[in-house]
Amino acid sequence: MLVVALTGGIGSGKSTVGQIFAQLGAIVIDSDQLARDVIERGSIGFNEVVTKFGDEILKNGEIDRQILASLVFKDPTKRAELEQITHPLIRKAFAKVVSSASPDSIVINQIPLLVESNHDYKFDHIITVSASESIRNERLIKRGLTNEQIKQRIQAQATDQMREDIADSVIVNEKSEQEITDQVEKIWEQLLSKNVGK
Repeated sequence: MLVVALTGGIGSGKSTVGQIFAQLGAIVIDSDQLARDVIERGSIGFNEVVTKFGDEILKNGEIDRQILASLVFKDPTKRAELEQITHPLIRKAFAKVVSSASPDSIVINQIPLLVESNHDYKFDHIITVSASESIRNERLIKRGLTNEQIKQRIQAQATDQMREDIADSVIVNEKSEQEITDQVEKIWEQLLSKNVGK
């Protein structure tokens, strides 16, 4: 089994790249989705987050992710407190999926905060998706984020350079989908041969 990290800043196009890898046959796990799952109502994560941040983050009995995001992206201390709760739970959920995958699988963890998580994961290969800040801004505005929200989120994350420094492969996502597909297919071939050689 090959365990691969797919990282990149907000708006870089990780999800698009992850979808292409899934079409090629990878098991793709979205850490953002795991982050949502581990704080769902009734979970240990839910109880811990509400205890830490109070009832003001709740809406109709559920954690309102927008309220929580507006709190933590303004305050690095609060963000660190949230990550101390969620990161171990996300790692545990990821390990569970990996343990149930077949031995010859290529498992890709779509993980935005790889650099920021202090490498608490062990990966056989790291891929980062890069795009210029202006292109990322355009994409995020289309998603409905304000300029202030975009600025807060980009500042809260590592730089493209920091991600590229730890990567085995870099995908530049600034042009057509065909160009991204070509880059992904080339890396997929490398991963297949690496997996056979393991």
